[in-house]
Amino acid sequence: MDTATDLFEHHRSRLFGLAYRMLGTPADAEDVLHDAWLRLHAQELAALDDPEAWLVTVTTRLALDRLRRAKAEREHYTGPWLPEPLVPDAEHPDAALERGESLTLSFLLLLERLSPEERAAFLLREVFDYSHAEAAAILEITEDACRQRVHRARTRLRQGRPRFHVDESAQRRLLQRFVVAMAEPTLDSLRALFAEDAVHISDGGGVARATLRPLHGADRLARLYLQLGRNLGGPGVRYEPVTLNGEPALFLHDGDALIAAMWVECDGDRITAIHALRHPRKLARLLAVTKPAASASLH
Repeated sequence: MDTATDLFEHHRSRLFGLAYRMLGTPADAEDVLHDAWLRLHAQELAALDDPEAWLVTVTTRLALDRLRRAKAEREHYTGPWLPEPLVPDAEHPDAALERGESLTLSFLLLLERLSPEERAAFLLREVFDYSHAEAAAILEITEDACRQRVHRARTRLRQGRPRFHVDESAQRRLLQRFVVAMAEPTLDSLRALFAEDAVHISDGGGVARATLRPLHGADRLARLYLQLGRNLGGPGVRYEPVTLNGEPALFLHDGDALIAAMWVECDGDRITAIHALRHPRKLARLLAVTKPAASASLH
């Protein structure tokens, strides 16, 4: 392995973690890393005072450019857009990133509230622990401008942050209750799962059947899942417990086909938000890196 490649691989997980949090999709993060690797190989390494800082700067700027384009494209996206999960896998070592709130799918979706510039400044300062001065240098802005972006990002995120932080065991219990309720769905059993102001968000991208806007309220969600439960009844339909971005989730299979990936937020007793990723291309990429070892029992 040549020196440049060895250097890049040494920092790869950190760079991938930054790019993935910026963009919300593993494939886009990998594209950014590939471009950063090409740029590194075009550099004279001896001329770099701080190779790690150079790599972080290049990765951030490449991700920022890509995110600006993605934001424009997502304005025309059919229905809600959800981030693509990351599945831990022996053949995908970058999935073994540091865990924590900043990697959860709910937090990645919350980051969509930010402008690309706010998102970059916030991640560099609050997640990757760069000083305001260091983050400002990476983003080529003044330190005051960086502080303002981070402050605005904190304010926006505080407004949308879930009211409750619940551990994985509570999420697993609620997912298990959801699976049991969907086996023989009734309006009462489903309604008991959801908080009064619960929200359902589904991403079909205009390709798969999905709600075109978030649905709110326990009654509406119970009726929706009652209909889905009746439509999906059959011997080939099954729910598989998995771990996505470090938290419990479900895969919904119909025979050999993966038709949804689902995850929830909860208050400990009831589901406050349920997300369903149904876009076929996103599911195909997710399934391609999913291994049995990634599954996590709900029991």
